[in-house]
Amino acid sequence: MEDRSAPRLELLQGTLDMLVLRTLQWGPQHGYAITQAIRVRSAEALKVETGSLYPALHRLERRGWVRAQWRPSENNRRAKFYCLTRAARRHMEEEESAWSQFSEAVAKVLRAAQKGTAG
Repeated sequence: MEDRSAPRLELLQGTLDMLVLRTLQWGPQHGYAITQAIRVRSAEALKVETGSLYPALHRLERRGWVRAQWRPSENNRRAKFYCLTRAARRHMEEEESAWSQFSEAVAKVLRAAQKGTAG
């Protein structure tokens, strides 16, 4: 049964990549830790499913933005840890600038709609 108590926020295409990269900026992490960091830092609003996370990590790896390495996790289990590359750090600066411009443009439209104006 679906939990209707909290609204579910859907991630726009490309947003998950940016969130994963930002999360890895704090240091190498395995997949579960990445999903938990996004969930906690979004105050439970964003829940990344495994079926979305790992394709995103593989996509980021193919683009040369993350590197993966097998090593023991906190509970001494073998886990794949992901870390940023220099190329990812450059890409993040560009992407965050574009995201800021996009979100401000959306906010302007929403404010105009609330005021009932067309421009």
